[in-house]
Amino acid sequence: MIELPVRRLRDDAVVPDRAYSGDAGLDLSACDRVELPPGGRATIGTGLAVAIPEGYAGYVQPRSGLAARHGITIVNTPGLVDSGYRGELRVILLNTDRRETFVVEPGMRIAQLVVLPIPEVEPVVVDELPASERGVRGFGSSAA
Repeated sequence: MIELPVRRLRDDAVVPDRAYSGDAGLDLSACDRVELPPGGRATIGTGLAVAIPEGYAGYVQPRSGLAARHGITIVNTPGLVDSGYRGELRVILLNTDRRETFVVEPGMRIAQLVVLPIPEVEPVVVDELPASERGVRGFGSSAA
């Protein structure tokens, strides 16, 4: 297990936690009340800053329940949190519902943070790439 240092930037910030033992994501909660009209988007503060350990990255993911019940997703999913970032975790929510306004309330779980190891890679320019089964076939090339 690795420790994730968390700093409350606001007194009402909710420290991220897992809903169930073994869950991959830590729930992130809103600190602000925001109304998202149909098709609207907004950046929602969590009131938290974290110190992702070096060699890891944080990925802010949508919550499946909000997506299924209300059409709420994250615009830049997954949102990337680099290990050197120390600012507030903010989530860009999008209301995909065509009719209903969605209201984000303080304390509402709006996203989840997944922390994963990331190898350090060094780009190397080569004249040719190694062959692969897929080759140059593009996006959607395996669809039947």
